[in-house]
Parts: sequence; structure tokens; C-alpha cells
Amino acid sequence: MPKGFDVAVVGLGAMGSASVYQLARKGKRVLGIDQFAPPHTFGSSHGATRITRQAIGEGEQFVPLVLRSYEIWPEIEAAAGKQLLSITGGLIMASERSDESPGASKFLDQTIKSAVKFGIAHSVLDTDQIRSRFPQFNLVGDERGYYEPTMGFLRPELCIETQLALAETLGAEIHPHEKLLEFATTANGIRVRTSADQYNVDHLVLSVGPWAASVLPEFASLFKVYRQVLFWFDLDSPLEAYLPGKFPVFIWAFGRHHDNFVYGFPAIDGLGGGIKIASEQRSVESDPSHIDREVKPEEVDEIYQTYVEKRLPGISNRCLKAVTCLYTCLPDSGFVVDFHPKHSNIVIVSPCSGHGFKHSAAIGEAVAELVVDGRSAMDLSAFSLLRF
Repeated sequence: MPKGFDVAVVGLGAMGSASVYQLARKGKRVLGIDQFAPPHTFGSSHGATRITRQAIGEGEQFVPLVLRSYEIWPEIEAAAGKQLLSITGGLIMASERSDESPGASKFLDQTIKSAVKFGIAHSVLDTDQIRSRFPQFNLVGDERGYYEPTMGFLRPELCIETQLALAETLGAEIHPHEKLLEFATTANGIRVRTSADQYNVDHLVLSVGPWAASVLPEFASLFKVYRQVLFWFDLDSPLEAYLPGKFPVFIWAFGRHHDNFVYGFPAIDGLGGGIKIASEQRSVESDPSHIDREVKPEEVDEIYQTYVEKRLPGISNRCLKAVTCLYTCLPDSGFVVDFHPKHSNIVIVSPCSGHGFKHSAAIGEAVAELVVDGRSAMDLSAFSLLRF
């Protein structure tokens, strides 16, 4: 007879690992399944760092999630004895010529609006003030800036690893290298069949990221997967100017197209780790099962010449490392955190359009509330699947 669980969580990246942990905290018999061995490099939840910020330029509906996550991360750190969140301060800049930026038009203005509405500490800087505080940036002369002292970064692999380990200490079973083959509702719950076994569960959480279209074919048209590349560059300038406290995490929008922005981090691991720099593209879709993981020299040359060379002159063109990751995007660049429209015991928590990690701790808590209580204390109406 198949083994029984209260809930199975399929996909153990940012959202899945948080959901497993929060469900285990609520005393549920939890099964976590992943086709790889999380944390891994095949999805969206890797790359050493993820920016976290409290005022959200993608829309104020996301702010309660990130504010709650800022409360949860220290709780997890205390339970595990590990540092997951680093507060470095962060800078968001936009040229006055920039109409579009990451995830939303008027990204800088929306960030400031969110900060004001939610009482988030910040400063609005003109070009001269940015130059004075952060001479590492070569500004054109028409930039405005938003500085948030509580911005920083999370270490995604460590966040996932830590939450799964804590969940196991609470009784959860974690099954890596086990692929979901099918699931079906039954009179008593849900039958889940994987590459290794079958299980009977009362509830199912699908947090499968780039594989959402194949797992949920009825909604496949909503999910678009885009290959992204993350780069780590060496320095031509002294390291001290790029260490945390001297150099902020940053997002810099400078043009009228969606991909006319660059973001990056301080030298968090010293000179050997380099400076992580990236942009994004949403022009060429990809199949998550057939991703070209090799980063070609011309890709390195393109990002350096287009985004780095003239704007961050202290950063060398010597690329120390480059890796790919995947964004799974919805038409409105938002999230889905909702029950399946036809099955009240299936929760869909995917995709997150390339800006979900900072919210993942709170989303995991909300998913656990949906499973256990049938509703969340958090307002999730903006993340309904039925909005499409």
C-alpha cells in the first residue's frame, strides 16, 4: 500500500523548501520531492546571492510579503545557527530617460511610493549625491537614486539547504532525485506517482518553477521560461571600494526597453569571488529540459560592453565565473499563490517571474496556512490564478 502523508510538496527550490519547513512547523506529515538534489543549479534558486529589499518597485502588493520575510529569516537563522540574510544597504537608480525597468514601468517611482506608504526608511538622491556617496558608478548626469539601508542579499542555496534540514528535524521526509510522473485526485485525497514510488496524500503543493507548464498543461500558455546568465567579474580597482559597507547592492535602469538595466552586488567573498553582475532578457523563450548551460565568450563580452564597461569602470572584463538560471514568468510578471481552480486540496505556488526569492519565507508560511486552515492571514488576492 502506498505510504501516506498529510501533504506532499513537489519542487524544493525557494518556495518549496519554505513550504516544507513551514508545514513541518505546523506538525504536518510532510513529503518533499525534487527531481534533482536541492539546492541545485537547474532551476531558479541558485547563484550565491539574491537581492532583498523592502520597498518593491514591481508593485505595492508584494511589500507585505517581503516585510514578513524580513521577520522570518532571523527566526530561521536563530533556529539553525546560520546567517542567511546580510544587510548591506542598497541603491536603485534610474535615468530620467528610462520609462521601463525590472518588472514594471516607473520602477524607481513605484519603489519610492511603496517606501512612503509602508514607512520604510529610505533616502532619495540626486545625481550629485549618488556620485558623492558611491563614486564607483560612472553616471551620465540625469540619474535619480533611492537608497534603502535595509536592502541586502540572501544566500539562496543556504536558505534552501537550511529550511530543508530544519524540516527534516521536525519529521519531514525529503526525497531528492525523485521525479513527479503524475497525480490524480481520489475519493480520499490525492495519489502521487513518482519515478521511485507512489504516495497517498491529503494535500499537494506544486512549486515546480520552470516545469510548471509540463506539470500543469492546462495552464501552460501562462508560463514562459527565459534563460538568464549571471556573471562574476574581477576588479581593476582596489578591493576595499567594493566591499559591503562601501559598495551597495544595486539596480540601475537606464533605457526605454525592459532589459535596459543592470544589477549587482558588493564583493561579498573578497577578491576571489569577484563582483556579481547581471541583467535579464525576456525575448527568447527556453525549454527547461533543454537549456544550454554553457556560457559563451560572446555572452561575456556583450554584458561587459553593454552594461559594465562604461558604467562601472573599476570592474575588469576578466570574467571569473558565469552560470545560467531560469526565470518562469507570468503575463503580468507577478506570482501565483493559489488553490487549483478545480481542486481545493492542491496549491500552486509557482512561478515567480524572476523576483520571488526575497518573498519566499513569507510565501512558505502562507502556503502552510492555505493547506492547514484553508486561508492565509496574508492577503493573496493579487496572486490568484483566476486573474488571468
